[in-house]
Amino acid sequence: MPIEKTLIRFISFCIFCCALPAAAQSRALPLDKIKLPPGFSIEVWADVPNARGLTLGKNGTVFAGSMSEGKVYGITEAGGKREVKIIANGLNTPLGVAFRAGALYVSAIDRILRFDDIEKNLGQPGKPVVVTDTFPSEKHHGGKYLALGPDDFLYVAVGAPCNICETDPERFSLIARIKPDGTGYEVYAYGVRNTVGFDWHPDTRELWFTDNGRDWMGDNLPPDELNHAPRKGMHFGYPYCHGGDIPDPKFGAKRDCGKLTPPAAKFGAHVAALGMRFYTGTMFPPEYRNSIFVAEHGSWNRRNKIGYRLNRVQLKNNKVVKQDVFAEGWLENENAWGRPVDVLVMPDGALLVSDDHAGVIYRISYKKP
Repeated sequence: MPIEKTLIRFISFCIFCCALPAAAQSRALPLDKIKLPPGFSIEVWADVPNARGLTLGKNGTVFAGSMSEGKVYGITEAGGKREVKIIANGLNTPLGVAFRAGALYVSAIDRILRFDDIEKNLGQPGKPVVVTDTFPSEKHHGGKYLALGPDDFLYVAVGAPCNICETDPERFSLIARIKPDGTGYEVYAYGVRNTVGFDWHPDTRELWFTDNGRDWMGDNLPPDELNHAPRKGMHFGYPYCHGGDIPDPKFGAKRDCGKLTPPAAKFGAHVAALGMRFYTGTMFPPEYRNSIFVAEHGSWNRRNKIGYRLNRVQLKNNKVVKQDVFAEGWLENENAWGRPVDVLVMPDGALLVSDDHAGVIYRISYKKP
């Protein structure tokens, strides 16, 4: 092989494998247009192309999945400098990431992969272990959100392979859970069209999750949902009922909406409510403790766009009592320059927000005015 080609391949390999400073791809984003409550500020924390699901390692590494990029990233910080490293490449829609006992779990359509001792091997993570390869491989709503539950099970979202359809209820439109070794599959929640975010209440340890409503029922129907699943086996309506009391035009006659689980709260129609986290930090004012932050990715087929913001949901006695917009400004005159996807509470209490459209992760912090 000619020396020039050898040199080019070597340089390309180094660029791919080596860590790059987080600001290496940085570009100007109009962050001054983001409206936040007094005392809060937002900054670009890292440049991460197509950033989607987020999770935190034991030693402080932030891991980010993606969809179109097929990559998984690890972001480290030392001495005030941040580095973005590519953990894996060429995966099939690795949207979901979860961390347990030193290992990083990654969803890849029909399988869950595990990278052992990941924080010790960020530069050379090696070949992953296939935990399971028995999940559906359909691409429609095929990206699977992952999270480790307080019961030490991995929870896996499996969306409907369509806009609206009846499917095998044990395979699609659900939240499943498995043991960390891939065994013990069981459906935890039924009738879930497409959830891309869930978390457990820090006190009750009960599951809460977002769900995207179906398309093509008009601009204002049906609402996206926030759901509460304190026990397994509950059915949340899809494809028969939407928003708790809206029968589906095609399948609604088959089930009584009153016998299915209504949402704990309704969001705007087509806001695309995705990632959500309970706020467990201490940086924000006390009234934010145990609030739910929800990333609204934004509508794609509504005549007037909606979403593209962060929503805050407040609970009292395990019931939703209020919701309001926490951060907005990514949508201007029907043009969006950013789309929030997932949120993550950091050890210092700051809130990270992934944005697959802008290709960054933001950091939202608070300082008393």
